[in-house]
Amino acid sequence: MSAAPAYSEDKGGSAGPGEPEYGHDPASGGIFSSDYKRHDDLKEMLDTNKDSLKLEAMKRIVAMIARGKNASDLFPAVVKNVACKNIEVKKLVYVYLVRYAEEQQDLALLSISTFQRGLKDPNQLIRASALRVLSSIRVPIIVPIMMLAIKEAASDMSPYVRKTAAHAIPKLYSLDSDQKDQLIEVIEKLLADKTTLVAGSVVMAFEEVCPERIDLIHKNYRKLCNLLIDVEEWGQVVIISMLTRYARTQFLSPTQNESLLEENAEKAFYGSEEDEAKGAGSEETAAAAPARKPYIMDPDHRLLLRNTKPLLQSRSAAVVMAVAQLYFHLAPKAEVGVIAKALVRLLRSHSEVQYVVLQNVATMSIKRRGMFEPYLKSFYIRSTDPTQIKILKLEVLTNLANETNIPTVLREFQTYIRSMDKDFVAATIQAIGRCATNIGRVRDTCLNGLVQLLSNRDELVVAESVVVIKKLLQMQPAQHGEIIKHLAKLTDNIQVPMARASILWLIGEYCEHVPRIAPDVLRKMAKSFTAEEDIVKLQVINLAAKLYLTNSKQTKLLTQYVLSLAKYDQNYDIRDRARFTRQLIVPSEQGGALSRHAKKLFLAPKPAPVLESSFKDRDHFQLGSLSHLLNAKATGYQELPDWPEEAPDPSVRNVEVPEWTKCSNREKRKEKEKPFYSDSEGESGPTESADSDPESESESDSKSSSESGSGESSSESDNEDQDEDEEKGRGSESEQSEEDGKRKTKKKKVPEGKGEASSSDEDSDSSSSTSESEMTSESEEEQLEPASWRRKTPPSSKRAPATKEISLLDLEDFTPPSVQPVSPPAIVSTSLAADLEGLTLTDSTLVPSLLSPVSCVGRQELLHRVAGEGLVVDYTFSRQPFSGDPHMVSVHIHFSNSSDTPIKGLHVGTPKLPAGISIQEFPEIESLAPGESATAVMGINFCDSTQAANFQLCTQTRQFYVSIQPPVGELMAPVFMSENEFKKEQGLQGGH
Repeated sequence: MSAAPAYSEDKGGSAGPGEPEYGHDPASGGIFSSDYKRHDDLKEMLDTNKDSLKLEAMKRIVAMIARGKNASDLFPAVVKNVACKNIEVKKLVYVYLVRYAEEQQDLALLSISTFQRGLKDPNQLIRASALRVLSSIRVPIIVPIMMLAIKEAASDMSPYVRKTAAHAIPKLYSLDSDQKDQLIEVIEKLLADKTTLVAGSVVMAFEEVCPERIDLIHKNYRKLCNLLIDVEEWGQVVIISMLTRYARTQFLSPTQNESLLEENAEKAFYGSEEDEAKGAGSEETAAAAPARKPYIMDPDHRLLLRNTKPLLQSRSAAVVMAVAQLYFHLAPKAEVGVIAKALVRLLRSHSEVQYVVLQNVATMSIKRRGMFEPYLKSFYIRSTDPTQIKILKLEVLTNLANETNIPTVLREFQTYIRSMDKDFVAATIQAIGRCATNIGRVRDTCLNGLVQLLSNRDELVVAESVVVIKKLLQMQPAQHGEIIKHLAKLTDNIQVPMARASILWLIGEYCEHVPRIAPDVLRKMAKSFTAEEDIVKLQVINLAAKLYLTNSKQTKLLTQYVLSLAKYDQNYDIRDRARFTRQLIVPSEQGGALSRHAKKLFLAPKPAPVLESSFKDRDHFQLGSLSHLLNAKATGYQELPDWPEEAPDPSVRNVEVPEWTKCSNREKRKEKEKPFYSDSEGESGPTESADSDPESESESDSKSSSESGSGESSSESDNEDQDEDEEKGRGSESEQSEEDGKRKTKKKKVPEGKGEASSSDEDSDSSSSTSESEMTSESEEEQLEPASWRRKTPPSSKRAPATKEISLLDLEDFTPPSVQPVSPPAIVSTSLAADLEGLTLTDSTLVPSLLSPVSCVGRQELLHRVAGEGLVVDYTFSRQPFSGDPHMVSVHIHFSNSSDTPIKGLHVGTPKLPAGISIQEFPEIESLAPGESATAVMGINFCDSTQAANFQLCTQTRQFYVSIQPPVGELMAPVFMSENEFKKEQGLQGGH
């Protein structure tokens, strides 16, 4: 082992013995001096055994890369440290490798095995970093390795690694698009992940790889809606954008029949009935619409709107903008107004955020003007605003102007004209012109104000005013002859080409209103023709032609002079225009027929220009997108689909319910679990909703989605639901007082050891005839009763109840346990009875021999009948060691053939197991006849981890990939002891 090298520096402080001394040059950020002779020293530091030196070397190398210095010659020395045990060193090594792996492909390929070992590292950060580096190596030859790594990471027990796998999918797709089918399988698997950390990343991968596969979203739609509020902000933006496009393809337009809007019990959620009536009444087209079927919003559509509304209060401007565009594109018109306040709040952010928000507000305010009218003052312009922000606020103010607020808006504009920002002043003058066009009663006022600006000292203000006045005069030219005369006098002073051209066009177009001034203006322009700009020359030719046709006596010679000058102009457009005009207006033998129509061509009436907002046609782009910002389709932009004419089948979003949870078993489960869940209404509610029929599942989502997932954050819906429940309970309290008294009497007469079972039997008999209010009052009564009857079980009572008990561990299962034959009274089940016996007050030890060798733990589905083509496979943990190996857990596999043909050769195929996990296969089942069931026992050594055991169930014709992941409790061996022994062992433990 070599000692650490010693280094000398021109600058720097003292260091310990054997430690390098490095100088700190202020000009280089305190890391390197101007002398870059350190590569050899860095290599020596990387070859040492001291992690501190390696870490210091990697920091300096990364600093070199950040400043654009070339560090590629250090690649061999850096890549050796991938196997370093120091996590901080590993992270910096991975950062370096991501930067230079593509340049040093040969050396990077040599380190692939090291990255593959990193994928098996116990530390999730290392596994994720190894996958990130592996996916960043842009070498086509390692595509199969990358694909295998992504598939393994997608099944990793760490959500962070699965998130990294989702990030790697678009990288692999961009490297080799032929892997799309396999990547879609991984995306489908990750979309089913219930972790909020993964949701945003996998949706982004979905958008990059297969956005057209909308069928992958059906089964996960409700889950994404409920998880949305807990996802990180970046993921929220991606998910909301995707769900916007999804909703446009799966739901009907809420504005197609606005006057007949009928929503299921959701009217009071967003506002009062008066507000909705006001919003609906403002639609002029709704009254004239033909009689149609009343529009009823899909519960899943409502679920999306409800779960995104709280995100309007997000601290992230991107999230607020995403929700705003969702409401603008998907919500009924009466509800879109909720986004206005949130968008106005964003105007207090940085100028970059303001720019994007104002772009979208300008588009919204064209169609939904009333939404922002209460916040008119929020769009007033501050002197500190950048020019781009000022112009956008002007756009919004102009869109919001109406006959009520136009005096206030024009006073604001009058102030803005005195600004020193010339571009802003020009935009203000244009805004005044738009207001005059849109609001007829202020047209004269605006025109007089613009005429007064013609005496302004600033030439740019005068020029912009002339351009706007020209457009306004086209609407009523006969009434404003004096203004045209005043403009004609400005030709000597205004030098801006566009303004001079506008004046000449006005004089030529309305020359009959100024018959004395027009020839004089042409005379002046003929003198300076050669010095004018091209746009002015074209208008001079135009003026000369019109005056020749209307007043040839005074202007014939001037016209010929101008055309002769233009004939020899350097610009070919002007030369062509002059020759064309001469042939058109001057009669000749060749052009006589055409010259007869010259007046119709030059003096034809022209429509008045329409001053419109530049944001009028931007709404066909999705709001908040880059394409909307640029007003051009950007690369990768996906068009917002049109609403469907007919509603697609909503059942595609229903998660399929297993066959054995249908009617009879569901009712039996309710009867057995009712006494257990009746301790609180909060537990019984979700259970009943989970057992509801598939046909009514969509309706239950619209009413109780606020109780599941992220819907709990909506305080308004929670309060209303509680009020309704309280009123329902008070209404039924007087009617059920007698039955409540009878139930209390019955419970007192029941034997103490069988109280729970007896009450369940009696209650289940009467539950079919009781109403929902009776169930509510009964649960409230049981909440008020003391729970002492549970603790009064005699210590010596070891007899099992007559009915099957439900295990406490079954509470985590969303599917009810299958119906098992009733155990003999002499044997105690190890479910609830065994757990209750552990709380005995005596010192007598429990006899393990009394326990059944196979406990009736609720089955869990391993292979569904649809995926298994008629083969149904469930598994249960027997909570006993495997007979062949005490380190293995005994797992009972239950096979059932629900098809019409026998299934032959059932066995376990080649397992794909993580390191340390092993499987003892069950003996092959030769044949399973239709309707027949069989049970096999296999042993699995989970190696004290909750990693899933992946293997194949094979028949003679098919292979099915299945996975068993154990709960933590199933990995623990039971220990029987009395209460005193337990307390004694507890006292020996420290830390409490």
